[in-house]
This record gives sequence, C-alpha cells and structure tokens, in this order.
Amino acid sequence: MFENFLSIAAVSPKINVANCRGNAASILTEIKNTENNGISVLCFPELCITGYTCGDLFLQDVLLDNAENALDFIINHTKGVKILTAIGLPICWGNKLFSAAAVIFNGNLLAVIPKTYIPNYGEFYELRHFSPAPDKNSEIKLKNGKKVPFGKNIIFTNGAAKISVEICEDLWGVSPPSVNHASASANIILNLSASDETIGKRDYRRDLVRIQSARLLCAYVYAGAGKGESTTDLVFGGHTIICENGVVLSESNPFEEGYAHSEIDLSSLERDRRYMNDFPTASIGEYLEIPFEVEFLPNKQLTRFIDPFPFVPHSLVENYARCEEILTLQSAGLAKRLLHTGMTAVIGVSGGLDSCLALLVAARTFKSINWDCSKITAVIMPCFGTTQRTKNNAYSLCNALGVTIREIDISEEVKLHLKSINEPENSRTVVYENAQARVRTLVLMNIANQLNALVVGTGDLSELALGFATYNGDHMSMYAVNSGVPKTLVRHIVSYVAETDTALSVPLKSILATPVSPELLPPEEGEISQKTEDIVGPYELHDFFLYHTIRRGRSPDIIYELAKVAFPNYDSKTILRWLKIFVKRFFAQQFKRSCLPDGPKIGSVTLSPRGDWRAPSDASSLEWACKLDLLD
Repeated sequence: MFENFLSIAAVSPKINVANCRGNAASILTEIKNTENNGISVLCFPELCITGYTCGDLFLQDVLLDNAENALDFIINHTKGVKILTAIGLPICWGNKLFSAAAVIFNGNLLAVIPKTYIPNYGEFYELRHFSPAPDKNSEIKLKNGKKVPFGKNIIFTNGAAKISVEICEDLWGVSPPSVNHASASANIILNLSASDETIGKRDYRRDLVRIQSARLLCAYVYAGAGKGESTTDLVFGGHTIICENGVVLSESNPFEEGYAHSEIDLSSLERDRRYMNDFPTASIGEYLEIPFEVEFLPNKQLTRFIDPFPFVPHSLVENYARCEEILTLQSAGLAKRLLHTGMTAVIGVSGGLDSCLALLVAARTFKSINWDCSKITAVIMPCFGTTQRTKNNAYSLCNALGVTIREIDISEEVKLHLKSINEPENSRTVVYENAQARVRTLVLMNIANQLNALVVGTGDLSELALGFATYNGDHMSMYAVNSGVPKTLVRHIVSYVAETDTALSVPLKSILATPVSPELLPPEEGEISQKTEDIVGPYELHDFFLYHTIRRGRSPDIIYELAKVAFPNYDSKTILRWLKIFVKRFFAQQFKRSCLPDGPKIGSVTLSPRGDWRAPSDASSLEWACKLDLLD
C-alpha cells in the first residue's frame, strides 16, 4: 500500500583525514547497516573518502590515487546491494580537479557529479584546489579504464523516483543547480556537504534545506561532514537533514549520531507539482537520465511520523501562535465586510464550540475597529433539544463579552410550522430536526434586517466536508467566519483563548467540556441525547481524512493505511467504517458547498466553490468507494 514511499537516509560516517582505505571501510560499514535497515537511497558527505579538510594534500597524487582505489573498493564490495548511494571524493577530469559525488548502485558506478559552485571566501578556499563543474555533460575515464557519465545535469530514475545531486555550496549559491534539476523533473535532491559549525549556522542551514524543498516541491536530503574532520581551524558537526516540501522529516543534531532516515512520499510531491500550474518544465533533452531498479520500501513499513492532527501544531508555543494568527485572519475578514457594508453583527449562539468561536471572532473584530461589543447581537434560540447546560454556557459567554443578548424560544413557531405541513410533532424525523435549524436561520435573517446587521455564520470546515449542516438552515449566513477552520482546530482556538484570557476562562472551559451536538432531539434526563460524533464519526478521523483527500489528493485506500499508522487507538474496522462514511458524504453533500456564503480562507485546505475546491455537485463516488470495498 506504500508503494510510492521511498526509504532514504543521510549518513555522516566517522573518518580519518587522508586515510582513504580506512574511510572506505567506514563508509562500507554504514552502507551495510542501512541495507539492514531497509534503506533504498543513501547520501554521504562531501569528500568523505578523503576528508574535506585535507588542504594542499589534495594536490598530492598519493591522495588522489588512493581516493579512486577506495572508491573501487566500495564498488566491488557492494555488488548485490540495491541501494543508490552518493559518495564524495576528489576526482581528476582533463587538467582539473573536482569535488565530486560518485553515484553507485549494485556494484556499479553509474555517474560522477562535479560540484558547481566553489566557495573562496571566509574559511573556505576551495578554488586553490578545485574547479567548478563544466556546463555540459561528458564522460570521465577513471584510472581503472572505465568510462562513466560526468556532469551536473544527470537524473537517476526509478519509477516515480527522480534523483539528482548537488554539493554543499551549490545550495547556498545564487542559482542552485537543484532549481534546474527540479525543472527537469527531479523530485529528490541529494546534497553532499561539508558545512562547518558556527553559532547559529545549524538553524540557518536547516531553514535553507527546508525552504529549498518547499520552493522546489521536492525532497531534499542533506549529509554534512562531521566525525574525524580536522579541527585545525574549523569544527564539523555531521548535521544530517531530510526535508519534504517544507517539512523536516528527520534530522540529527550536530555532534551526535550523524544519521537521518525517513520515507519520501513521491505521490504527494507529484500531486503538488501538478497542482502548481506554474511549476517549470525544462527540456528533458538537456539532462541525461540513468535508470536504476530498487525496492522502494524493503521493510514494508513506514518509520516517518504520520500526524494524526495535521491541522494542529504540536508544541504549545506553535499552537498558541497558530491560534492567534487564525483569530487575526478571521477578524480581518469580518472587519472588512462590516466596514464595507456599515452593518453590525447578529450571531446565533447555542453554547457550543462553533458559535462560541464565531462570537469570539466578532468581539475581537469590533474591538479592532473600535466598535462597542454591545452592538453585537447574540440570539439564543432554545427549542426541543436545548439543555440548561448549553443555555447557561451561551449566557455566560455573552455576558463575559459584553454583547447584547436576545432570547427567542422558537418551540411554538416550529410546532406551528410542523402542523402546517402535516408533520407529526413527535416524528423525530429529519423534517423535525431541520425545521428547527431553518426557523433559527429565519429568525436570524429577519433580526439582521431589523438591526441593519450581517448574520455571522458559525459552521466550520469539517461540517462542510461532511455536509453536516441543514441546507438553507445553519448552512446559510451573510459571512461565514469559521468556514476555513476544521473542527479539531476550533477546539484548540477556543482552548487557547480560555488559557490566555482570564475573563473568559470559566465559560469557555465549560463549553469545551460540553459534547458536540446540534441539540435537535429532546434531552434525556436533562442531558444532551444527540451527540454529533455518534452520528457521523469522530472528527479527529474526519479531519485526517479531509486533509489527505484535499491537501494531498490521496486515494482512500492509502488514507486508510496511513490512518492505521496515525491512530493506533482505533481498530482497522472502525477506521474503515468512518472512512466509507466520509467518502459517501463528501461526494453526496457537494451541492451544499456549491452555494456557500463568503468566508475567509484560513489554511491550505478550504472548500469554497470560489477558491480551492470546485467540483460538480453530482459527481460519482463509485471509484473511490470501490477502493475501500476491496479492503473489506
């Protein structure tokens, strides 16, 4: 099921400067170790066969000859080893010396990639020894008589995997070779590096690697020189990093183990490149493609972290920063709409999470534009399913925010409507439930007309994905501030405000402790009888499904496998059950999303018909459902 995940590693081996034989043995040991760990692609540091810090020894024939001999030794001892491996060494071509990467596979040297940018500033003086890569590919004849491709414009291909190489300074240059590599279809860049450690350089280096992977929509694998390099003037930490499209998948800290490994999601990279229609495509004719055959995931399992909560940052600091940013985005969107229309705001407040967040956003908006919060009208509309708990929550929050409260009991109005259409008052059907939602919307819209106000919508992104909203009921508003916020994130935002605003802490914590419910069925012994997650399933699962369906474009069978890794607390049958419901509802409820009110885009996933998700309301879900039926 993970056929397009490629296992990959970056290693900084322990070396001894100028001891090519000993270094070859150390490199070979690391290759054997990664073979046992199920790695398919492996990147070593720059000049690791000799050591980066050899200085003028690079001008000695003894060192250069032994470097090639050491490479031969490694090649001869890796026959049968199905790992594409990039190893750094100095190598002569024509009348010049190059810092290069030898790319080997299964006991064969496939190509030699020379370094493009040669630094000669600060602590670096590489131009004393090395020349920059020639513009065009050619061949290099080694001392053993073999000829192999030589040049920077080479891609190693294996199915969806397209791998290119650059070396250290190439990444730091004005126009990194990896830009051209990616344009020519490379989706994995290996960087053999020898970047020394200075104060703050680790963080800068990580950001450089991470951002380059994001710019190029690729995986970027970085292996830095470390253990054993000379410390005459510099210190090397053996920093290794693996990034994928702006995300650090694995990283070793400098001066520690010098090993990072993960699995690259090639399907996701391909999808993002298709999605970004301005992603460039260079002439493939300018590049030499060299095929190799390797098993993508020999151990048949993922070691990379599969985030069960892709919308929610994990650290408290990041979480709080994200929540603050989202509230600012929501408020800015609403402020523009209010200032443009000159209207105030009306919100239906139930005492639940979504209306709570919408009210918090409205209050923040009014403060930001110096309007009194008393101009916000919070309408509390109890009916058949309203409990005293949620009603108390609504009143407590409204009072704490200083908004104007209007309570309108809609029970008699709903009964009258049910009677007028010959629907039994005790039917408990969808008509019974939706009549309440639509009457509430009718009340809100007419009060908004009375007050020259906008109805601020409360529904969230997860409800829109599942269609868990009454059409022309809570589905409708005049500005939907929560439409870009998934349910799992709604809870975190409300929790953030509860922890950082003492005046609101008590009502918000009570709301957070209340089960999510539409409260459309009568309570049982005074308690909520209708819990949303009992009906549609856990929102933590649905938000995971939503993210991987929309943001990653994944097939539902792959989403199922990923969910099993991400949620060990759910058995596979439970995950499959709710995933089938998600797929069914997502397709069937598109008609509700085709006519959504305006609302601000918040994150990378949105379902606005005017923005990131434009789909027919009557598309078939058969092919998606069939993928899941095969798993039964």
